[in-house]
Amino acid sequence: MKVSKGQLSARLLGLAMAGVTLVGGGSAFAETGQPAPWEYKLQEAATPVMENITWFHGLLLTIITLITLFVLALLVAVVVKFNARANPVPSRTTHNTLLEVAWTLIPVLILVTIAVPSFRLLFLELDVPKADITIKATGKQWYWSYAYPDNGKFEFDSLMAQDKKPRLLAVDNEMVVPVNKVIRVQTTGADVIHSWAIPSFGVKIDAIPGRLNETWFKATKVGMYYGQCSELCGKDHAFMPIAVRVVSDQEFTAWVEDAKKKFASAPTSTYASAAGVSQ
Repeated sequence: MKVSKGQLSARLLGLAMAGVTLVGGGSAFAETGQPAPWEYKLQEAATPVMENITWFHGLLLTIITLITLFVLALLVAVVVKFNARANPVPSRTTHNTLLEVAWTLIPVLILVTIAVPSFRLLFLELDVPKADITIKATGKQWYWSYAYPDNGKFEFDSLMAQDKKPRLLAVDNEMVVPVNKVIRVQTTGADVIHSWAIPSFGVKIDAIPGRLNETWFKATKVGMYYGQCSELCGKDHAFMPIAVRVVSDQEFTAWVEDAKKKFASAPTSTYASAAGVSQ
């Protein structure tokens, strides 16, 4: 099919504008709690832990950028000032006390600058505060089961939904939590090692068979947040999404009452009926 110069120019202009929109305005495609096209930074923080991770990431990026520029400047200075043409007779200097003290102390100070907020962040992640709600997440091949022992002891399965958006992230039954509440998540695996991860929450913890791990988060914004199993757990590893819906206290109370009825008579696993196979 022949294309005229005018049509070709129009198409190229359209592609160029689309590219500018994607690169320069990538945030326009972004929605809280999920990845966005052309995304080059961390997802928007929705918990205090993720806010600290984002800040620490910025600190490390600044430090490594300054170090890289400093080393580059030193290399340029060496090339320009200490080449054979500029110094036909090379210097025989072997020691410089001030320089040796500087290149010892400065890296130590840099490491201390990194270590202090790093340890503080690790403590914040690992020290689980008094929880308002405890939820048990069990990783199975290849879906998640959630139990609410503090809210009626009901349990349900969460499978990837084929007909929902976003693709490969939406599920049939989301994990629902109230906003501004400390949620303790206990994880385990029913078969192999899985990993429960929500980027916007700054949470990633393994779900290991025969072991109970725990983490926590406190979502400060209402909305939907998505993650995926982050451990290579088998052939359908890429189809094991995690969806957490953060709602108000009133909505959470209403959801709990509905969930007690909805999942009261459901079997411990709906995978067989939903996927058409036995466990």
